[in-house]
Amino acid sequence: MLKPVVAAAAILLTTPFAVAGPIDNACVRSDRGARNPGLCGCIQQVANMTLSRADQRRAAGFFQNAQQAQDVRMSKTAADNQFWARYKTFASNAELYCAR
Repeated sequence: MLKPVVAAAAILLTTPFAVAGPIDNACVRSDRGARNPGLCGCIQQVANMTLSRADQRRAAGFFQNAQQAQDVRMSKTAADNQFWARYKTFASNAELYCAR
């Protein structure tokens, strides 16, 4: 499963184009993201490959409210646990592909 993601990421991340989405928008509005819009775009590209739009909207809320992420991580519901597993995969891939 990871090899197709790596190949797709290599193509997408070397192709310069504007990427707007919930993660990118939240990142750019954050304190750190405003200083590095290219990084926010990269993170959005990874989100497009690994998260549904609904998951992206949910994860975007973490930029403004870190407690929300902690609440989901500590949740005992199956839906939250499944989302958190997808989110962890996204975060790991974003860290790998977007590190500069």
